[in-house]
Amino acid sequence: MDVTLHLAQDPDADALLGRSPLAALTGMLLDQQIPMEWAFKGPATIARRLGADDLDAREIAAYDPEAFAALLSDKPAVHRYPGSMAGRIQQLCQYLVEHYDGDAEAVWRGVTDGEELRRRLEELPGFGKQKARIFLALLGKQLGVRPTGWREAAGAYGEEESFRSVADITGPESLARVRAHKQELKAAAKAAKKSGA
Repeated sequence: MDVTLHLAQDPDADALLGRSPLAALTGMLLDQQIPMEWAFKGPATIARRLGADDLDAREIAAYDPEAFAALLSDKPAVHRYPGSMAGRIQQLCQYLVEHYDGDAEAVWRGVTDGEELRRRLEELPGFGKQKARIFLALLGKQLGVRPTGWREAAGAYGEEESFRSVADITGPESLARVRAHKQELKAAAKAAKKSGA
């Protein structure tokens, strides 16, 4: 895995996401309740604070939980909720150590069926159905991981020429289109709630 992603909108952070499967998974895990760029910049911030060029699942899984939470809480914090996200990242890394020998890429390496890959992603701590589908779409659209039926397994996120999620962001223009789509969804939900009241 060595591609150029544009999710953090920061060259160094994006380079790490493109070469490190664990960084990509961690960024996806962090992508909730904060701006996407902030979430996907998180793995590079964590690596830098650990004094490393990459993230290591074994090291993070074994890290003292209080010290790891403090590491994520240092200013600027890695997430709006650095303590709880530190715990989630450690759970993800512990799961990877137990099930994939600490190798994040093994989650998808050699998988030939899109549904199987979706199932594997949904089993990861912190990955629900939607997050798993978005990450599956990211793998297929930008990282070249395309088992049979991957688009169908990713649902609407796998559709070509859609601008629904991080899977579709390749630069500033597509980022703006994804943001516009999300704003439309929020406005529609707000209108539906208002008419139902």
